[in-house]
Amino acid sequence: MEDKMDKIISLCKRRGFIFPGSEIYGGLANSWDYGPLGHLLKQNIKSLWWKFFVQERSDIVPLDSAIIMNPKVWEASGHLQNFSDQLVECKKCHHRFRIDHLLEAKGIEPKYDKEKVIVPEEVNCPDCGGTLTEPKSFNLMFKTFLGTTDDTSLTAYLRPETAGGMFVNFKNVLNVTRKKLPFGIAQIGKCFRNEITPGNFIFRTREFEIGEFEYFINPKDWEKIFEMWLAEIKHWWKDAMQINMDNLVWHEIPEDERAFYSKRTVDIEYKYPFGVQELHGIAYRTDYDLSRHEKVSGADLHYTDLETGEKFIPHVIEPTFGIDRMLLVCLLEAYHEEEVPVTDLTKEREQASSAKASKAEVRVVMKFPKYLAPIQVAVLPLSKKEELSSVAEDLADDLRKVYTVDYDETQSIGKRYRRQDEIGTPYCVTVDFESLVDKKVTVRDRDTMKQERIEIKELKNYLQEKFI
Repeated sequence: MEDKMDKIISLCKRRGFIFPGSEIYGGLANSWDYGPLGHLLKQNIKSLWWKFFVQERSDIVPLDSAIIMNPKVWEASGHLQNFSDQLVECKKCHHRFRIDHLLEAKGIEPKYDKEKVIVPEEVNCPDCGGTLTEPKSFNLMFKTFLGTTDDTSLTAYLRPETAGGMFVNFKNVLNVTRKKLPFGIAQIGKCFRNEITPGNFIFRTREFEIGEFEYFINPKDWEKIFEMWLAEIKHWWKDAMQINMDNLVWHEIPEDERAFYSKRTVDIEYKYPFGVQELHGIAYRTDYDLSRHEKVSGADLHYTDLETGEKFIPHVIEPTFGIDRMLLVCLLEAYHEEEVPVTDLTKEREQASSAKASKAEVRVVMKFPKYLAPIQVAVLPLSKKEELSSVAEDLADDLRKVYTVDYDETQSIGKRYRRQDEIGTPYCVTVDFESLVDKKVTVRDRDTMKQERIEIKELKNYLQEKFI
């Protein structure tokens, strides 16, 4: 299974999904840049998430809050005091590790004294076998400075989550939208955490993007609403992202492992090639966040029910989705290796379709859901000759008004098909010399490899039906 990760990392660089960050300078540990195809795939996932959880709902409103906020935001939320992982250091080689990751690697179920991990005596340094220190808290906040000097009075922080912006804007949003409980505030944005041990490609990085929303509720309804959101999350993964649901693990976090303010937390885990790990989560955070911000800021963050006259601080249910992890899962689910017959695909359409398979080869194909594919349609002229390329270029320009289109005229048609398979393009449209006569093109399906002759004037309607 680890071999699958290596293949995907290689494909991502080779085809332009994800590049190592700052590569020409030797890189930066666990820093990644999204290339042309990775950017398109990420945008498609974010757009789909936004449509599913925000656009199609009347009870969720959008927000785009600042990355750098008043430091008191993080004081009130407890991040400055409590946002930490437990680090151990080898007394011999002085390498540092997150203790929970060490235990997971050895197949040991972490045990807790409240929220502190208990280190078994038999766990040693994985690098040199040395003895480990007692766990110490390591704060994950990224510091920065406002102003012209590194004066500590001007210390600020890059946000570790987007939630803070939604809590401090609760009253503003409530006033302008006039929403009644329950309702939510959602946003997608960059976050930063000074992780001790980032790794496994884009699974854990110091700079990442999340989509999350705070759903404000009357506490009397929390159990029913929590179950509603669990059902919606299952709907998201099954029907929107179209993943194999057998690869998901629904992990109910026991009380002694939950954050102190959480009354219920469910981690949605995925069976990655490197083990079962968290994909995202949902937590019932009670009224902790708004209560803390009310106390520290002095602002009144109570909600008044206009029908009953009841006044209270709303409680919150928070589903959080890591965009980068969703993209990783999308890559893992899409990756397929298939044995297919070899035909002489360099010949023209009639010859290729009648050629006999002489042997088999393995094709790599990324079977993204069609609406998530970074390139939706590829236009491939059979020849670079002007009489074909002019028709193909005009066709590509017309299709770009509706679809993300790649125009490719280099190498044999067979190699171009394989290239489009590797980037997950659902449909290839080949313009050949017969197209000049019959005004038709050949449309090849990514998944079945079947080819169909379609009139150029009907091509948009044909593709529209395929993308429904």
